[in-house]
Amino acid sequence: MFLVNWFQGVLSWLGLGNKRAKILFLGLDNAGKTTLLHMLKEKKVAQLEPTQHPHDEELTMGKLRFRVHDLGGHDVARELWQDYFTAVNAIIFLVDCNDRNRFGEAKAELDKLLSNDQLAGIPFAILGNKIDQPRAASEAELRQALGLQSYLTGKTGKADLPKGVRPMELFMVSVIRRMGYREAFQWVAQYID
Repeated sequence: MFLVNWFQGVLSWLGLGNKRAKILFLGLDNAGKTTLLHMLKEKKVAQLEPTQHPHDEELTMGKLRFRVHDLGGHDVARELWQDYFTAVNAIIFLVDCNDRNRFGEAKAELDKLLSNDQLAGIPFAILGNKIDQPRAASEAELRQALGLQSYLTGKTGKADLPKGVRPMELFMVSVIRRMGYREAFQWVAQYID
């Protein structure tokens, strides 16, 4: 019973307490997807191996069902992402803010996702991870590098968006320091019915 109450508390803290959702964690390898999933599940940092195969976590408690898919970010894994697009409610796209050499690659993958018809209208929370690193990019730098200047829809309150405009926002986070991702999940939750 303690575990059930604890996990319900975590979901409520993230803003997903009474909702059912399928959320994909996407991004390049080493962006922090598995670390985030582990942090949400175990509430602690661990040394984790790179994701070699798709991994998902699903918990059912009463009427609550929450499923997260961590699909990996290496080249071969990216080819499998579209197999998981069916019935997805939100995308969490992680970017390593400390690895400027890969911003172009991250932008290319994000652009592919945003132009995919299967994901039309699906909310995207982009997490600029590893802001705890001294050389991490600023929010303005990451927004520019990913070409997001005119696509973000606002962090406060559920935006009343015109038809065809996808909810999308950038959040600067440090998964290992437990900073910023709570706000991202709360933002996503308001777009999940």
